[in-house]
Amino acid sequence: MPCKVRSWPAAKPKFASYIDGVSCNSPKTMRLISFLKRHSVPGAMVTAFALSGLGGAVLNSQAVYPASQSRAENPAAMNDPTRPETQPPLNVDRDPIPSPDPNVIPTTAAQPSVSGAAGAANAASRTGNSPANQANGNQGSGIEKQQNGMYILHANVDEVLLNCAVMDAKGQPVLDLSRDDFRVWEDGVPQTVNAAQHLDVPVSMGILIDDSGSMRDKRGTVNAAAYELLVASNPTDEAFVVNFAERPYLDQGFTTDRVALSRGMSRFDPAGTTALYDAVAASADELAKYGKNRKQVLLIITDGADNASRLSLQDAIRRVQGLAGPVVYSIGLLFDDEPQESEQARNDLERLSEETGGVAYFARSMADVNSIAAEVARDIREQYVIDYHSSKPFTQGGYRSVRVEAISPRHGPLLARTKRGYYPKTEQGTEPAAGQQTKPVQDAQQ
Repeated sequence: MPCKVRSWPAAKPKFASYIDGVSCNSPKTMRLISFLKRHSVPGAMVTAFALSGLGGAVLNSQAVYPASQSRAENPAAMNDPTRPETQPPLNVDRDPIPSPDPNVIPTTAAQPSVSGAAGAANAASRTGNSPANQANGNQGSGIEKQQNGMYILHANVDEVLLNCAVMDAKGQPVLDLSRDDFRVWEDGVPQTVNAAQHLDVPVSMGILIDDSGSMRDKRGTVNAAAYELLVASNPTDEAFVVNFAERPYLDQGFTTDRVALSRGMSRFDPAGTTALYDAVAASADELAKYGKNRKQVLLIITDGADNASRLSLQDAIRRVQGLAGPVVYSIGLLFDDEPQESEQARNDLERLSEETGGVAYFARSMADVNSIAAEVARDIREQYVIDYHSSKPFTQGGYRSVRVEAISPRHGPLLARTKRGYYPKTEQGTEPAAGQQTKPVQDAQQ
């Protein structure tokens, strides 16, 4: 059976309830404030009660009283129970939670106007164009570092963000490049690079482990290596676990809990055939629907070629490229396969990884699996985020090839690795052609 339908929580109300400019969502707090008003308690004390947290009130600290309700009013009129309360205008968003609506800039009543250099700096910080970013060659980059050390990546409509790994001639990562060291071509046309930074951003990851009969004696080592990969990853990474044989089973949904992910990997029963392409396509759907992070990865661990999928390899690649384009890393355990099966599996894994900007690794024995998993974790974290504005509007649609070069005289020849192309946002999420529908991931707990 397919996964349970996941319903989104009810949307937060755009406007809270207000009494004299104080935002109150608790009926108890509303009764308390009404009582204080009836007994002529000054407005400042009403605000103080709300600020103390009584009744769970939510207070916008910059809310003010309407001009028509000043302290100079007639006290008798203020105590008149028949006098209607003055409500704040509803065309002003006083909710401290920013509006989720696109292109809406929340405004707060009585917020002091900021002019001059201070106002420009604040505006630049909100848009990622702070002086610090500009000093690093990131004007208009949309890459913003918050006070807690986390990064936020902002992109305009026609902007493209690429994850790019750079290696020197010895295969070692190069981590000190700047924007001017990168060249980007889209469909053979040079593009203007807005920003390039080495960022360890959080990742949404899908871990796909072969559960066919031939994996019975390998799963213990594979599960241990996959767990070590999770431990070596960014602590804020989220992941899910899919065990697949003739069909994919979601044995652990998205979580940051490493123990829960380990339990998901331990729910295996090796038997049957290998439907690798179907598992990749279904897992790409899972990433697109429920992944919270922009950077997304699929890790495949298998010991053989596909022999049971309804989709073809090209269908699976198209699905990955059309659904936010996760990077695919592959670990092939092909050392005891028949030559023909081993060659097919190697070609499939290499193509899946190279088309999406990942790497295919092939173990010579089970002793290599731990070191390969550690290398995958390092590669995911030691990447640049390249931001460029596409010279072709996204409304034109169609597949676009991408090529990146890194040039730095102080490092010698460099190899830049990223995905080979993408479909613009207007085409991401489109369904496959008729007769190529992706089979959903099965819930193993059903």
